[in-house]
Amino acid sequence: MDGKINNLAQIASVRRYVFTDGREKGINVIDCDNGKIRFLLNESKALDIMQVYHEGQNVSFLSKNAFTKREIPFINRFEGGMLYTCGLDIAGSVKGLEPHGTLHNTPAEIVYANIDGDEIRVEANVRVSALFGQNLILNRKITCKLGADNFTIDDTVINAGFSEAKYCILYHINVGYPMLDKDAKIKLDYTNIEACSNWAKENESTAQLITDSVPCQEEMCYYYNLVKPEVSLINEKIQKTLTVTYSQDTLPCFLQWKSMASGDYALGLEPCTSKIGESIEHKKLKANEEVKFKVNIKISKN
Repeated sequence: MDGKINNLAQIASVRRYVFTDGREKGINVIDCDNGKIRFLLNESKALDIMQVYHEGQNVSFLSKNAFTKREIPFINRFEGGMLYTCGLDIAGSVKGLEPHGTLHNTPAEIVYANIDGDEIRVEANVRVSALFGQNLILNRKITCKLGADNFTIDDTVINAGFSEAKYCILYHINVGYPMLDKDAKIKLDYTNIEACSNWAKENESTAQLITDSVPCQEEMCYYYNLVKPEVSLINEKIQKTLTVTYSQDTLPCFLQWKSMASGDYALGLEPCTSKIGESIEHKKLKANEEVKFKVNIKISKN
């Protein structure tokens, strides 16, 4: 530290605490700050990412539901957050199943949470299992160099059972105001776009443009065939760019969710293993087999 500081917390920190009030009461949090990026990890919900701040400015979408540990219907519980991991049983909406799956609602078992040399590192296991059913473990490592403008999620799904198991996963990355604002632009290189509804099809020509908020506007979703696994949101107003890169070999599908509705103003950038909902195609893991996923989120100045 060259004698300029004698306490690392002066420039970076990893702190664990519990929320004590309101709907958030009882949620276990790991608060990571590398001096440029600060991100809050939800121990109580699969080590998903609650919020991300870049130089003190929020970039995440938070719904009116806020964060909660309560087991209430999805529509009343979906908080958004920077990352809501969907799976491993289902992603999207399928009749009779929990929308976006059960993984997010499973508490994480923390293996490590500290600053290791010049890097923040948090590691946890999340087990999704059932009597006479599957035994899948998500091993999640989230790392961030001190002073860097990006962080990485390295996930490994392991079949710890004795028979073949199916899985799916979708990384529901949610951007909100002020990173998301009128005239911001989505940048991606693609060969094909597929609208998921008639309304989305009518607005396909402006799929990558962000408008002002509109009362009661219907959401729009699009599948893309990307040339390379990189998607950016560029906001010239605040002179910042958010870029998501990911492992396209294990996440071959990409879904964009755009909601310009007043009060529900959000953008979802969502790498996934397949199309979701009723069209979902589960992948399979043999006993003791594993599959790896990588997602990197970068926030930089223009």
